[in-house]
Amino acid sequence: MSTGIFGFKARRRATPFAAQTVTANALRTVEDQGLTQAKVRIKGPGPGRDGALQAIRYGPIRLVSIEDITPLPHNGCRPPKKRRM
Repeated sequence: MSTGIFGFKARRRATPFAAQTVTANALRTVEDQGLTQAKVRIKGPGPGRDGALQAIRYGPIRLVSIEDITPLPHNGCRPPKKRRM
């Protein structure tokens, strides 16, 4: 599912409310199929992450665990060369 399906355009797509709306709708769909409990794995930063977590926590499905699988850099990218004058 994506936020564009629910009428969110441009800047409003990246809001916590849009993420909460999409997640709540996805939970209703999954609940109709008979799912009662779930393990949640969250990847990446952003404002939509917290909104989605709230929708999952207050939704009809029981949470077994929440796991953060955001990749972390070991040393990061190589910095640019020093400027020579």
